[in-house]
Amino acid sequence: MSGAESTGRLGRPGSTFAIAAVIVVAAIALRLSLLREQSIDYVLFLKPWYQHIADNGGFRALKDTGFSDYNAPYLYLLALLTYLPVSPLAGIKAISTGFDLLLAFFAFRITALRHPGRPALPLAAGGVVLFLPTVTANSGWWGQADSIFTAFIVGGIYFVLRHRPWWACTFFGLALAFKLQAVFVFPFLFVLLLVRRLPLKALLAFPAVFLALDVPALLIGADPVKLLTIYARQTGTYQHLTMNAPSVYQFLTVSGHDDTIRSAGILGTGLVLLVLTALVVFSRVGRTSLRFGGRDSEITSTHIVLMAAVSAMLVPFLLPSMHERYFYVGDVLSVIAAFYLPKRLWPLPVLVQIASFGSYMQYITDQKLNAMPNMAIYTGVMAVAVGYLVAVTVMEFRRRDESSAAGTPEPTTADARPAVPVA
Repeated sequence: MSGAESTGRLGRPGSTFAIAAVIVVAAIALRLSLLREQSIDYVLFLKPWYQHIADNGGFRALKDTGFSDYNAPYLYLLALLTYLPVSPLAGIKAISTGFDLLLAFFAFRITALRHPGRPALPLAAGGVVLFLPTVTANSGWWGQADSIFTAFIVGGIYFVLRHRPWWACTFFGLALAFKLQAVFVFPFLFVLLLVRRLPLKALLAFPAVFLALDVPALLIGADPVKLLTIYARQTGTYQHLTMNAPSVYQFLTVSGHDDTIRSAGILGTGLVLLVLTALVVFSRVGRTSLRFGGRDSEITSTHIVLMAAVSAMLVPFLLPSMHERYFYVGDVLSVIAAFYLPKRLWPLPVLVQIASFGSYMQYITDQKLNAMPNMAIYTGVMAVAVGYLVAVTVMEFRRRDESSAAGTPEPTTADARPAVPVA
């Protein structure tokens, strides 16, 4: 069978749907095989939260959210479970698995923008995301909620690529409402704002969505101060420089409670991000024009995907007090980036999974916190992955600059269309 015939047959809607269905069923079956596993987080946090809600009237229990350190939207989902004939373990894992599927769907859609008319590649991207070791373990074994906010982040990136800024900011607002870790992509959003790929007024969707999702809890009688300060309280929960994360702090031998190092790390992260942001913005402004939104400030879809991946990986690598799960967004975006630039970035998700899932295993196997010699290896691998991604991103921006200077047009694919200035 020729390549054209193969692509043509796969391109039929029925064939594409059938293959997608097989992928979904296999992914669910894999997670079902892990259903009986109860993580420490489930035993110490998720199950007691569920039980508290069940014992105090379901949704009525949310009039005081102090029993949990999660924001209200996730507690709504737990409350809903108490009305369904499912065990808390199965229900909690089913929620995370459902968002795994949504996450894979958006990975499929984003990759389809890059490879129109080639359904095999978007299907492969969605399948790889569903079967990533970290994604599978996070929902199927751990029962964690990282797929929820990450699905909204990836959905937001999809709408950025589709030039729908209000939908994009709505999805980013949903992500922030579920998890504070959504801020890992804020440097990326800041760049889009500066080059006018996102209009300033669209940012109103962030507080609108965040506050709207608090309304049900407020109507029940929840304390608005507690709801609005939940993330401020979260930031002071963990004082170790790293919580099994393959971050730069694995190389430090100082005390895990060193406030000076932590403050310096936050400041240093901010400075690095400001420098990278300035480089991107000024490269887009161009050498001959100082106006935003002009031809020299075009941001291609490949740039957007790469910048999002850099932001999601660099921030948790440099910030102190990160958990191993905080690279979850980077895990997923490394796959999407690899499908955007397969010849140059195919090793990226491999390196990221070695480091990220290796860190997961340190926790899953109950080894002593921050005392594992393997963590230095995993951190070194993550450092290589982050540096590799940054280098490829810089080269991609330079390649675009050189193409523009030479008058070479961008490829006329759906992903490479010039950015339309948005008022």
